[in-house]
Amino acid sequence: MASESAKRDQTIGFVGLGYMGHGLAKNIREAGYPLRFLANRRREAAEDMARRGAVEVGSARELSQTCDIVCLCLPGSPEIEAVVAGPDGLLAHARLGLVIVDTSTSHPVSTRNLGDLARARGARFIDAPLSRTPKEAWAGTVDCMVGADDADFAELRPLIETFARRIVHTGGPGSGHTMKLLNNFLSLGYGALYAEALAIGAKSGVSAETFHEVITGGRMDCGFYQTFMQYVVGGDEKAHLFTLRNAHKDTRYLVDLANAQGIASHVSSAVKNSYALAEGIGRGDGFVPTLADIVAELNGVRPSAVPPSVS
Repeated sequence: MASESAKRDQTIGFVGLGYMGHGLAKNIREAGYPLRFLANRRREAAEDMARRGAVEVGSARELSQTCDIVCLCLPGSPEIEAVVAGPDGLLAHARLGLVIVDTSTSHPVSTRNLGDLARARGARFIDAPLSRTPKEAWAGTVDCMVGADDADFAELRPLIETFARRIVHTGGPGSGHTMKLLNNFLSLGYGALYAEALAIGAKSGVSAETFHEVITGGRMDCGFYQTFMQYVVGGDEKAHLFTLRNAHKDTRYLVDLANAQGIASHVSSAVKNSYALAEGIGRGDGFVPTLADIVAELNGVRPSAVPPSVS
């Protein structure tokens, strides 16, 4: 494996300067890697990266021909497939030995297919999805689940360490995205439970503030609970920057995976339907904690502590 200084000589490409991606790209650049990026809708993020010395390019083709490693942080598998396997995608013009690292939450079946296609083109495709929030992405302390063979994992670890505090090698290609879906199933499942519990409480005379006072510090407390309730009882709209649309996508991927494996998906389907309903009624752009508003409204109640201006 090359030395640490040699690693810094590798040019890194980046696609997807969203809430999570901007922080990742910032930390890669601050670690000393030359960085080239493909801009997206968040021009403020692109301008920030340019100020940090990164170079904006105009196409995936340019990234594939000028970078050693390209990191992706995009909404889901359709976007990943377009950037990687489209007619002007990374693999259509890739230099020999290009490594593509997908930090998005993607469908494991798609991931394995892209891995096969990459190998056929003389490239490598690694899944390295993340957990935690944009706050940790900016701080360089996200968790990362890496699906790769042992050699690829060892080679990429120095790069991943620039933005991740906890790195788990989950197994071969595709296992990272599988583990990520399981992780999100747990957190988003709790989100659906919180929303329904709050509605039941509100209808029965127990306020969201009382609910929060009881749960905080107990065995059911956790980081996800705290960011969820930071919106519900505090009105902080930016407490948890993950949209209901993305939650629906992730839980849909999980149910697809369960079905493909012949697993009865009673609970995961119910969780998925909570987020499907939220998106179906036009609330997909809201962040996950706003599910509490939706469940309450559909039941003719609302968590009493949510300020009227936030709902």
